[in-house]
Amino acid sequence: MSRAQLLKIATGLVSTHGFTRQALAQSVLALPTDTAHPEPLSNTAVSALFGNGDDARRTLINAWLDEGLADMGTIPSPTLRNVLHARLRYNEPAVPHLSEAFALLASSNVIPLLDPVPALKHVSRIANEACLLTHDKSIQLEWYSQRATLAAVYGAAELHQITSPHTAYAFLDTLLDQSSKLHNAAGEVGVFSSYIFKSWKGIAKSKGLI
Repeated sequence: MSRAQLLKIATGLVSTHGFTRQALAQSVLALPTDTAHPEPLSNTAVSALFGNGDDARRTLINAWLDEGLADMGTIPSPTLRNVLHARLRYNEPAVPHLSEAFALLASSNVIPLLDPVPALKHVSRIANEACLLTHDKSIQLEWYSQRATLAAVYGAAELHQITSPHTAYAFLDTLLDQSSKLHNAAGEVGVFSSYIFKSWKGIAKSKGLI
C-alpha cells in the first residue's frame, strides 16, 4: 500500500464522497484483495498520509486535477476543441463538488486571504497541456499569448459548467470560435482572467472560507 496508490483510488471516489477526508479514508477498502483493509483509515492515519485538516482535502483535489491532465492525453487525434471538451467531460462526475474544491484551493488555513495562484495555475496547466497535445508551433510572445487565451477560455467554460453543466460544451465552443479575436486583444484576455479570479473569490466567500 502506497500513498500514491491510495490517492489514485480516492480520486475515483470523488463522485460519491466529494473531496473529503472520508474519500481518502475509504480508499483502503478498494485495494486489491490481498492488501485491502477491513475498515477505513483512521483520522490519524489520513492526517499522517495526506495532511492535517483541510490540507488532506487539498492533497486529494490536486491529485484529482493531475488525473484530469493525464486524461486529456487519452484523446485520439487531438484538436484543441476535443481536448478541452474531454477536460470538461472529466469534470462531470465531480461537478457538484467543484465549487467547494475551488474555494478550498483558493483559501488559506492561516489567514483569511484569497490566494490567486491556484486558479491561475489550474487553467494555465490545462491550456499548456492542450497546446502540447495538439503540437502548437507558436514561439516567443505568441507562445504566451496562445496559452493565456486558452486558459481564459477554458476557465470561463469551467465556471459556466458549475452552474449550467448541460450548456458548458456549447459555451466553450462559442468562446473558442471567438478566441481568434480574443487572441489579438490582450486587454480582453485580462478581463477573462480577472473574471476567473473574481469567480473563485465569490465561490470561496459563499462557502465561508474567506
